[in-house]
Amino acid sequence: MEVKVLRLDHRRQRDARITTHVCLTARALGASGVFLSGDHDKKLIGNVQDVVKRWGGDFQVEYRKIWENLLDEWKNKGGDIVHLTMYGEPVQDVTPKIRSSSKDKLVVVGGSRVPSKVYQEADWNVSVTTQPHSEVSSLAIFLHMLHEGKELDLEFEDGDMRVIPSVKGKNVLIKDRDEK
Repeated sequence: MEVKVLRLDHRRQRDARITTHVCLTARALGASGVFLSGDHDKKLIGNVQDVVKRWGGDFQVEYRKIWENLLDEWKNKGGDIVHLTMYGEPVQDVTPKIRSSSKDKLVVVGGSRVPSKVYQEADWNVSVTTQPHSEVSSLAIFLHMLHEGKELDLEFEDGDMRVIPSVKGKNVLIKDRDEK
C-alpha cells in the first residue's frame, strides 16, 4: 500500500514552517510523497527535495493547483481517502479498518478551513483527539498507528547523511567524508 499526503491550502507567507514539517513527518514516517495545494511555493519544495537528497529515500513533493481533481483521480484509480480532522471517528478505533484495506491511501491534512467536499469524499474522517492541535501531530500519530510502528525502522537509501544512534552526542555518517 502506498501512502501519500495532500496538504490543503498552503499559504507561503504564513505556513512555510508547518507545511515543511508536514512534508518531513510524512517522509520520515513512511509516506512516499506530498501533494501541496494553495500557494505554489518553489522554495519549500526545493528545501524538501534537498532533505531527500541529503538523507535519502524516494520522496516526492508535487504542487497541485486544483486539489479537487486529485481527490477524483485518487478515487478513480481505486485508492482510499483518509481525512485527518478533530470531527471524525477516533483514530484508535478506525485505524485497524483502514489498515485492512490494501488500497493506496491519500491522507488529507487541512489548512485554514477544510471544504465540505473533503469530508464528503473521504472514505474515513479520522479524529486524532477531539481537541484543536497541529496537522503535523495528527499526521505523525496516524502514520504511526497505520504502520503499527514499523515505520520507525525504515532505512532510506542513497542519502549522503545517516544518523548513527548513540546514547550521548551526535553521530552522523557523511558519505563523502566518512565512507572513502
